[in-house]
Amino acid sequence: MDLELTGRVAVVTGGSLGIGRAVARELAREGVNVVITARRQAALEATAKEIEAETGSRVVPLTSDTTDTGSVRAMVASTVTELGRVDILVNGAAAPSGLVRNSVEEADPELLLSDIDTKVVGYFRCAQAVTPHMKANGYGRIVNIGGLTGRSSHALSGMRNLAVVHMTKALSDQLGPSGITVNTVHPGVVETEHIHELYEKEAAKRGITAAEVEADFVARTPIRRVLTAEEVAETIAFLASPRAAAITGESLGIDGGLTRGVFL
Repeated sequence: MDLELTGRVAVVTGGSLGIGRAVARELAREGVNVVITARRQAALEATAKEIEAETGSRVVPLTSDTTDTGSVRAMVASTVTELGRVDILVNGAAAPSGLVRNSVEEADPELLLSDIDTKVVGYFRCAQAVTPHMKANGYGRIVNIGGLTGRSSHALSGMRNLAVVHMTKALSDQLGPSGITVNTVHPGVVETEHIHELYEKEAAKRGITAAEVEADFVARTPIRRVLTAEEVAETIAFLASPRAAAITGESLGIDGGLTRGVFL
């Protein structure tokens, strides 16, 4: 299927590693010129060079801090200066798995605030900054990367993902008349640089090995394997395309069936 993305411009936050890098690569393969942004310039430059060489699309590395409104607005302004427009925003800059996964007695309220500032308010800062440009073009796609902890009660940091879903729905109502869709995807257990850190943390809490933690996730996933970042990226590329114009305000699990809830 031709996703009709050639010539579009995307901003991918958290774009130097993991799912963000896979999203940037997939969009570039579809003919999108991409700005990847994060806080570390060296990692951004290495990723940009790699994806440009592989795809032939332009990939611009721009540093930004999504907890700083001025930094986000400057990054979006630089995007428009470099590439002429902004059509797509993929929000992915956040602490992997959340900063607070322990009991209420041990939880640090300041880390909860940091989680919310980075993932929820940070996503909002980026959406707010790109909205005028998308409205001017009559086209926009905002895809927020959430997380399955928003659909369960085992990690306090999951509240950030629940808030992202609420924000997604509210923004979809506001921006839909301007041709802008807003959706959230919830990746399951995905093979990235950070997933093995999660295995180690869970193993320490449960008194088992990291390999046993991974095996437990696999056993509870109907497709019986860990997902790849590319699989998540392919779904996001579709949601970023004109082909997905009728889908907005939705929350989609990309989890191999790991979620057991029924969502109407």
